[in-house]
Amino acid sequence: MPSKSSTSGSYDYTGSGTNSQGNHYYSRDYGSAGTGYHYSNSNGSYYYSNPNGSTYYNSSKGYSQYTSPSGETHKSSSSSK
Repeated sequence: MPSKSSTSGSYDYTGSGTNSQGNHYYSRDYGSAGTGYHYSNSNGSYYYSNPNGSTYYNSSKGYSQYTSPSGETHKSSSSSK
């Protein structure tokens, strides 16, 4: 699989698949930095787990949450009126 780059650094895709709910996952290898993965869900939401321990979730409906490597959680939401 091809190499890619992201804000967490360069990585290689090491696997992918689809679960019974139709959600796609992609595992990623960042070399000496570790591994991570990405879920792309059938409802439009997505989730990243990075090798430094941080995670990011986006609901696709205006809510997102980032958790830093130290465990601090930052949430954001927007509502339309």
